[in-house]
Amino acid sequence: MEALNRKVQYGANKLHKRLQRLVGRAIENYRMIGPGERVMVCLSGGKDSYTLLDILLHLQRHAPVDFDIIAVHLDQKQPGYPAHVLPEYLDGLGVEYRIAEQDTYGVVQRVIPEGKTTCSLCSRLRRGALYRLATEVGATRIALGHHREDILETFFLNLFHGGTLSAMPAKLRNDSGEHVVIRPLAYCREGDIVRYAGNQNFPIIDCNLCGSQPQLQRQLIKEMLQGWEREHPGRMESMFRALQQVRPSQLLDRELFPFAELHPAPPSE
Repeated sequence: MEALNRKVQYGANKLHKRLQRLVGRAIENYRMIGPGERVMVCLSGGKDSYTLLDILLHLQRHAPVDFDIIAVHLDQKQPGYPAHVLPEYLDGLGVEYRIAEQDTYGVVQRVIPEGKTTCSLCSRLRRGALYRLATEVGATRIALGHHREDILETFFLNLFHGGTLSAMPAKLRNDSGEHVVIRPLAYCREGDIVRYAGNQNFPIIDCNLCGSQPQLQRQLIKEMLQGWEREHPGRMESMFRALQQVRPSQLLDRELFPFAELHPAPPSE
């Protein structure tokens, strides 16, 4: 039994170090966090945002760059929401935090017809609230917990349903130019995050608004990608690398590449 426990602990430590390394690499590659930044970690109560906060707190203690962290959670007034869970968890960590209330649940239930998906409106309302909160708490970075699979799923959603080649960037400036959004988990696999969250025994808060919508296109895309990965291991990693190696001259966007100006090279003398 002792040997088994040592093996389990070794695996957990190895997983922790891998996530730290990948988050650190993403932060460095995209210059997500600089000296003196105030990072607002958006904590939903799910496995991804808990993992994000945990890894960033570790990096804050050990990285050569000094930065502040404030955890922010939006209470969307869903029925049965356990309001005590996050304050107790964050008080135990000793991290600065703020819990804001906004009845996005009521708005979505009132506006969206029964049977229709609610994610689009819900995400817009939530995003607006988070931008407002970032201004109120003086955040210079807004950190979201999207991982590798989230980025790939978004790419295929936009490809199949939006007619665009776009995904979730690891770092972006919002439309107003007031905020910079970062995704430090961009290089992390969802499976690793699931295992890590289980190891850490995070107090997960389920989202009753989204999880009860089996018709979500994102869920269909997720199942498609998982099927591809089962049949062809490594395909997700290959697709993710492709998003980092875009060749505009091999596509059809005339605004990204000057196709009209292409002419044969003059003959050499």
